Amino acid sequence: MTNIDPAVGKAVLAADRKHVFHSWSAQGLINPLPVAGAEGCYFWDYEGNRYLDFTSQLVNTNLGHQHPKVVAAIKEQAERLCTIAPSFANDQRSELARMIAEVAPGDLDMVFFTNSGTEAVENAIRMARLHTGRHKVLAAYRSYHGSTHGSIALTGEPRRWGSEPAIPGVVRFHGPYPYRSAFHAADEREECARALAHLEEVITYEGPQTVAAIILETVVGTNGVLVPPDGYLSGVREICDRHGIVFIADEVMVGFGRIGEWFAVDAWGVVPDLITFAKGVNGGYVPLGGVVISRRIADTFRERPYPGGHTYSGHPLACASGVATLRVYHEEGIIERVRRLGEEVAGPLLRELAERHPSVGEVRGRGLMWAIELVRNRDTREMLVPYNASGPAAEPMNRVAAACKKRGLWPFTHFNRVHVVPPLVITAEQLKEGIAILDEALAVADEYVTG
Repeated sequence: MTNIDPAVGKAVLAADRKHVFHSWSAQGLINPLPVAGAEGCYFWDYEGNRYLDFTSQLVNTNLGHQHPKVVAAIKEQAERLCTIAPSFANDQRSELARMIAEVAPGDLDMVFFTNSGTEAVENAIRMARLHTGRHKVLAAYRSYHGSTHGSIALTGEPRRWGSEPAIPGVVRFHGPYPYRSAFHAADEREECARALAHLEEVITYEGPQTVAAIILETVVGTNGVLVPPDGYLSGVREICDRHGIVFIADEVMVGFGRIGEWFAVDAWGVVPDLITFAKGVNGGYVPLGGVVISRRIADTFRERPYPGGHTYSGHPLACASGVATLRVYHEEGIIERVRRLGEEVAGPLLRELAERHPSVGEVRGRGLMWAIELVRNRDTREMLVPYNASGPAAEPMNRVAAACKKRGLWPFTHFNRVHVVPPLVITAEQLKEGIAILDEALAVADEYVTG
């Protein structure tokens, strides 16, 4: 560990509290941890406290912190060409687009680059509306699609509330969630059938001729790690084909290896019309996102200008880091190792953990993306904390998180869940270490069990 100096840490925090306005936060109620450095799957503060990063920061540092090959690529590109406008052709931009198209499913072989996932979603929606000439977009309640005006309107969770009223034309539907079924389904097969019937009904009521797109997270991320039942995504594809609707897969979080596939749709053999990506494409080393576009939609703009763009679209430093990242994926067999770690380590250990703790209602996930859903009562499935809890109502989850941090694990928590989303380069031993700490910390949640 480097840069250990408590006095520097105090100065960093003081300047932060005086001048930095933090996202999603009541500014006077937060106390951000000053981070002195990071390497691999760990980061540390100025006091010398080291944490195993079970969050991948915001589920984006897929290759961990300071991967030498990615850092070297950024340095080399900075010395050669720091920036160039997106109207020019650039070798790193072209190569990254080629590499993404190579691993994308079906005929998705063109890439529009953005600076983030939220911008990717904004542009995907614009493409779908212009392609179809329609205006409505269907989005799920349990979802997060970004923080800009359009993407937050698509978001189903409470973070959208403060931005309403938002863009018109957004219509919500319930996606599958077998553990808390909105359709009173008895099993996953019934959940799938009823969720598709519900989606079809919403489209009927809205008028198929008015619906431009259906956007969904292939695996719902922050809002539950909801793995779709077999047949659901292919059912959505069929509905879209029948009604001329654009199918947008939001893979900002799950794209590039998170569940053990290049793109999560590959696990179900489904080809959407547009895929939004960011995060894992270069681990967040330089801001980067984009849309992978099917040939059919790209052809809409062959002789018709696409009315959108960004000053930093396909920024050379970002693309250089992306090229290096994807090369590491290939060279180090990242996709295969994630699949193996999920099947042989994370899945079995988390299911064993669930058996030991009455506060665990369900464990679900795939690859290196898992959720531990905490409850007060397994029979009633009462959540450990209420939906969107804050203040005293959130205390049980806050205590679980604090117990993890005390033991050297930085957890990802949301509502009544702990998510296990470590860097994809984590070793089996480190994964076991983190789950063992979670095992100890869940004793706190067990204190609240009522039945």
